[in-house]
Amino acid sequence: MHHAIDSNWDTRTLQRNISTQYLSRTLETPTSNKHTPHTLLKDPYIFEFLGMPTDNILSENKIETALVNHLQKFLMELGKGFAFVARQQHVVTDTSDFYIDLVLYNYYLKCFVLIDLKTDKLKHADIGQMDMYVRMYNDLKKGEEDSPTIGIILCTEKDKTIVKYSVLAENEKLFASKYRLYLPKEEELKQLIEADRVILELNSEK
Repeated sequence: MHHAIDSNWDTRTLQRNISTQYLSRTLETPTSNKHTPHTLLKDPYIFEFLGMPTDNILSENKIETALVNHLQKFLMELGKGFAFVARQQHVVTDTSDFYIDLVLYNYYLKCFVLIDLKTDKLKHADIGQMDMYVRMYNDLKKGEEDSPTIGIILCTEKDKTIVKYSVLAENEKLFASKYRLYLPKEEELKQLIEADRVILELNSEK
């Protein structure tokens, strides 16, 4: 009820967020008005509103284009406080050029949020790449009043071993979240949520 009022959800959005277990998918259930990355970010993200086929192998560019074309729904699925900044943002260093898939800003966290979209299982190289992007963005783009940049890798599956023994386990500004291009059945969605809870618990015990 509080989220519906605070975010000005209409009836359709409320019904959709109930069916997709919007609150259950946040990494941590918010217990106060204090916002942290764990109370704002989710796993998994549900992009059924894109209407994309699930029986074909889709390129990262096609999914990325669809997300930008459905920007309002994409931002609502991301959650509170997100604003779009850029797509394929060009970042230039002394020796190289880089392009970051999606750049957003969260005004609750007061930081930039970088998103790297992958169409397959999370790999160690993906984590290293995002770690570099975040460090580079902090050095070249972040303002003095901005909080440290957050990086999110959106992938179809996560390997708990890679998550546990990579920098994801110790870097509070790097996250990997699954996504689905369809609305999973209730039982599948519960399993997706529970699988990530297990990984979070393993990391917290480390």
